[in-house]
Amino acid sequence: MNIPAGLGEALLHSASDAIIATDRDGRITFWNPGAERIFGFTAAEATGQSLDLIIPENLRARHWAGFRHTMETGTSRYGHGDLLSVPGLTKDGRRISVEFTIVLLRGEAREVAGTVAVMRDVTKRFEEVRELKRRLAGAGEQS
Repeated sequence: MNIPAGLGEALLHSASDAIIATDRDGRITFWNPGAERIFGFTAAEATGQSLDLIIPENLRARHWAGFRHTMETGTSRYGHGDLLSVPGLTKDGRRISVEFTIVLLRGEAREVAGTVAVMRDVTKRFEEVRELKRRLAGAGEQS
């Protein structure tokens, strides 16, 4: 396979989707311009911080239980390419809706070393779907 020069750098430093890497303790090790744009934190503010930075407080216990299980076993209940939808938290405290895929990072001995997630803000679409469902429910009640 002939990979174009600069492809990796171009993807990692894109401002469209967030690319966030963590170590096996859930500390942020990479935060691209897309993550800055979506969540509002600069790379300097986010790098070294716990993922709690962007996880709403009421979802943290469930997140960490799954995260620890994945780090210990090297398996996730989410398959390759599964698109996950979750709420996220921005620097100014707003809750947003994000969709993401996650990949496990492995060390030389194939042990789990961390994660990389590619995330997209889908708040607008999520709100539009919710409004359509509300209208449909209202129309059904009027019939």
